[in-house]
Amino acid sequence: MTLLRKRTRAIQVGSIRIGGDAPISIQSMTNTDTRNVQATCEQIQKLQEAGCEIIRVAVPDMEAAVAIRAIRKQIRLPLVADIHFDHRLALEAMRNGVDKLRINPGNIGDMEHIRPVVEMAKQRGIPIRIGVNSGSLEKDLVAKYGGVTAEGLVESTLRHVRILESLDFKDICIAIKSSNIPTSLDAHIQLSDQVDYPLHIGITEAGTVWAGSIKSAAGIGAILSHGIGDTIRVSLTGDPVQEVLCAKEILKTFRLRQFGVELISCPTCGRTRIDLIPMANEIERRCAKIDKPLRVAVMGCVVNGPGEAKDADIGIAGGDGRGVIFKHGQIVRTVEEAQLVDALMEEIERL
Repeated sequence: MTLLRKRTRAIQVGSIRIGGDAPISIQSMTNTDTRNVQATCEQIQKLQEAGCEIIRVAVPDMEAAVAIRAIRKQIRLPLVADIHFDHRLALEAMRNGVDKLRINPGNIGDMEHIRPVVEMAKQRGIPIRIGVNSGSLEKDLVAKYGGVTAEGLVESTLRHVRILESLDFKDICIAIKSSNIPTSLDAHIQLSDQVDYPLHIGITEAGTVWAGSIKSAAGIGAILSHGIGDTIRVSLTGDPVQEVLCAKEILKTFRLRQFGVELISCPTCGRTRIDLIPMANEIERRCAKIDKPLRVAVMGCVVNGPGEAKDADIGIAGGDGRGVIFKHGQIVRTVEEAQLVDALMEEIERL
């Protein structure tokens, strides 16, 4: 079964299309000081190599906004400027070549400040991402709804949307995030019913790499299962490369994107007669750089392995000191345990 995605209007962020019939794109954000151009560009290069497709940088002051020009010259990924409150930073970032703004129009003052930002964005074809987080929900909405709720997040988002629409600007992307998964899911469902703008999804402040990856997979997966989402970011306290790797696995698991090898491995049990756990880790490591869209199975039991993993393109199943290699459930070779990993990799190369 293939997930049916809601069709949203499309926007263009540099070389990447978001929404419409475009594939769900992967975003991340640098954690370097944007004013340090070399460090920022080096991190962006690592993120691109990991599979990041859109990168966002913080722009806290004018020095960072000016640094955008040098960064833009050295990278290939579409570049997003993350700006709060000061409309002058948005103007400078656009002058220096950003491909998208992340700025909430309601937070940068009155129309005297909002209008020039919108006009320049129109002239340069730069979309604006509205980002509403549960941690910064307006006080009047917290009071109205008795706390941070999905309804409050949606109302806040629509306030910002209406400001841009009143200026005849609809080149919009929306992010509506909470660290609470039920609240986030409810907010996305409500908002998706009311707008057709592309949605950037994620679970904000998800946590450390281990716990945050699990929380993000649960939350983003729940949202994706409703057909909602045009671009994603996994928010982790750690190396942002881990965000990209986690995002790829989430999309791969839902069959929404193909990124090389999908590994299927059994949890092991009392029937296992080979040292499967290090074998599975070694196969995962060696498959990491393979671009072929393959499903590779690592099973501990010859009796059930090929049958349970018959949807895999290729796999191994262990026996007593040896194992079999199978393709689409059909056994093709029997190999001694010590040669099993190498034999599997040879077969993968032949596919």
